Formats: sequence, C-alpha cells, structure tokens
Amino acid sequence: MKRVNRFCASLLLVAGSHLLMAQSAMVAHPQSKPDTGVLDAQREKRALQVLLKSERDRILSAAKAMPADKYGFAPTEGEFKGVRTFGRQVKHLAATNYMLAAAALGEQPPADAGDETGPEAIRTKEEILAYLDGSFVRLGEAIDAIGNPEVAVKSSPISPLPAAQTTRLALLVEALIHAFDHYGQIVEYLRMNGVVPPASLP
Repeated sequence: MKRVNRFCASLLLVAGSHLLMAQSAMVAHPQSKPDTGVLDAQREKRALQVLLKSERDRILSAAKAMPADKYGFAPTEGEFKGVRTFGRQVKHLAATNYMLAAAALGEQPPADAGDETGPEAIRTKEEILAYLDGSFVRLGEAIDAIGNPEVAVKSSPISPLPAAQTTRLALLVEALIHAFDHYGQIVEYLRMNGVVPPASLP
C-alpha cells in the first residue's frame, strides 16, 4: 500500500511538473499550440525527453559524486536494517530502467537485470556508472518510440499496471517516478558521507 501511495503521489508530482512546463512554454511562446486535451504523441515525447535529461543529469552527477570507496556504504543506525548499499541502490535504479524500457519497446526484460538488482558482475564504481548511463539511453529509445504503432508494448512484471492498462507512456512515467524515488535515497546516502549533491551546489 505504501508503494502504491508513493507511486500515486509521485505521479501527481510528475503531472504537476508537466503542467508547469506547459504553462511556462505558453508564456514564453504565446503562439504555441494550446492544450486541447487530446493526446499528442510528439508533444508528450518532447516533454518526456526534457524530464529524462533533467533526471539523468541529476542522478548521474550524484552517483559520480560518491567516492568509489563509499559504494559499499549502507546506513547502520536507525531504521535502516537490510537496506541496499549505495552501489546496489544505483544498480537497482538502473536495472529497473532497463526492465521498464524493455517493456515499453515490446521486449523481454534483460536476463542480467535479475530481480531488479542488476548484473552481479558489475561491481566497481566505473562499471555501475556505465550501467546507469546505459539505462537512461534505453529509456530515451523507448521515448523515441512514442506514437510509433510499429513498436509493440508489453506489460512488465515489476509494474503495478495490469496488462490491459499498460501503455508505453505509462511505463516511461513509472520509470521516471521510480528513478526520482531512489534519487532521494541516493541524496541521503551522499549527505551521510559529507558529500553535497551536485544539484544542491550553488
């Protein structure tokens, strides 16, 4: 239930951000086409590309900011029993990106994504960063497929969406929500180690 509530709250945040972006665009470009309430694949694609780039930049810079010797860090005091290490947190985020992108492209999830844990062979900071970056590339490819009827869509076993309600757009929004959820945890791990997240620097 908590996951569903968090999902719904995050979905509202993403939708609100999209609305603010659309309103800003209307102010900056008064001649822009108004929102008629009809889903326009090209407009949705452009909006998601902007959100993806923003999210990728924040998450990748945060992952780069953590020293390599802290990738094995996990909090031990307070309500943190059994949580993932920093490195596993980043790998989980990336593995989920790969899995949801695969579904949005009508493909089977990558075999090495495991149970949202990512490949066991990927362990060093450099390897994890490359895996993370590649996952955003895959999400970008899925965004490019919005509006293309020749590219199939599959349901995903890790998505709360039933098969009948699964769409490419919904899977991509879910991926962005999930990634920002874990970005919040990544930021907390950084600050516990005296590292200021790059996005918070003046």
